[in-house]
Amino acid sequence: MSLSHWSIADAKSKLSEVLNLAQQQPQIITRRNRQYVVLDGDEYQRLKGKTPSLKQLILHGPSLEGVKLERDQSPGREIEL
Repeated sequence: MSLSHWSIADAKSKLSEVLNLAQQQPQIITRRNRQYVVLDGDEYQRLKGKTPSLKQLILHGPSLEGVKLERDQSPGREIEL
């Protein structure tokens, strides 16, 4: 798959074309020698994978066994006001 490369100026003037082409394959936009990739949203989600919710992380995440979760009850440091 050959990627299409765009300068920032060309991408700005032909944004609709860049987005239409991104539905078929990633588009590369170059600005100041840095490259940025425009992907179709579905392809991005596929590559990113499923992110678990906070609830799923708490219920099925790593075990907290052996982790000390008690709060330090010391008064802290003295400061002058």
